[in-house]
Amino acid sequence: MTYRQVAEAIGNPKACRAVGMANNRNQIPIIIPCHRVIGSNGKLVGYAAGLYIKEKLLEMEENKYANA
Repeated sequence: MTYRQVAEAIGNPKACRAVGMANNRNQIPIIIPCHRVIGSNGKLVGYAAGLYIKEKLLEMEENKYANA
């Protein structure tokens, strides 16, 4: 899901930057999985713990569900 898609889902398609700021300030990423939000171009962007960690979390989730 992209930042724009999240903004549209909450009823404000112009709130992409606000969605990004909310993700940036997320203090409970285990509960609110902001690592799943990607850029509109499909690339990984902005993650407080770093893009390497974001990529690894997504890979772990992908593997978990692929093996289920």
